[in-house]
Amino acid sequence: MKAIRLHARTDPPAFAYEDVPRPQPGAGEVLVAVHAAAVTPSELLWAPTSITRTGEPRPLPLILGHEFSGAISAVGPGVTDLAAGEAVFGMNDWFRDGAQAEYCVARAADVAAKPRGVDHVAAAVTPISALTAWQGLIERAHLAPGQHVLVHGAAGAVGGFAVQLARWRGARVTGTASASNLDRVRALGAAEVIDYGAARFEDAVRDVDVVFDTVGGETLARSWGVLKPGGNLVTVAASAEQTRDPRAREAFFIVEPNRPQLAEIAGLIDTGVLHPDVGGVFPLAEARRAYASKPAHGKSVLRVGD
Repeated sequence: MKAIRLHARTDPPAFAYEDVPRPQPGAGEVLVAVHAAAVTPSELLWAPTSITRTGEPRPLPLILGHEFSGAISAVGPGVTDLAAGEAVFGMNDWFRDGAQAEYCVARAADVAAKPRGVDHVAAAVTPISALTAWQGLIERAHLAPGQHVLVHGAAGAVGGFAVQLARWRGARVTGTASASNLDRVRALGAAEVIDYGAARFEDAVRDVDVVFDTVGGETLARSWGVLKPGGNLVTVAASAEQTRDPRAREAFFIVEPNRPQLAEIAGLIDTGVLHPDVGGVFPLAEARRAYASKPAHGKSVLRVGD
């Protein structure tokens, strides 16, 4: 099969479009014929890209991209609730080869039926971003109707889903974004928008029930002051230095695959509540260009098959 493999962690990263053996599903796993795989440039800096699960240096080359949409090609031993030919989307193990290839392996528990109302490209940008927003807002912050949520990076891949999910939950949403994306964030459901380049958010909002942060750094540090007593802050962007602060350590989380949540997200897409945001589409062979692109909103995708 054809795949994009990372051969060196250089700047720019050294990718190669090449032939590699097709993986085989093990017990509890499925083999997916990938139709589209999302691109997350920050994955190059994630720990699983550099080390193994037990902490040793991870050998190169390796295949990146851990969210995808496609069709099941084969099932491994013990998989009885999925069958070849079913259209699915989902995630696969951070520490194994990813989905930027014609085929990938994933745990059966980490995929769900693809939303029917969108194509594979739109489905591929959904799993990590939508699950991150779901787990941050609903599982960790316990967002309730009528609450006020501030979303930092509201036009981004994760922030865009956070705005939509918060609005669906009946919350009032304020989003921060660049001036060029303010109308987009309003269209996603934000009641108020703040141009972070022209104003300080803490001068515009206070007594917020939930802050959902995708930016980190100074933005995260300044966000504690706008929370009401007992409010919740969740972040996906805390630095190592910031996580020395017990508040930030508790607020930081990493998304986990979850089939029931993916199924609910697919249903919300099919009913028009959620709208995936594709920032750009590239052929698999042009991964280097996809990783170098900086979409103004949403996430880029590698198109692998029809």
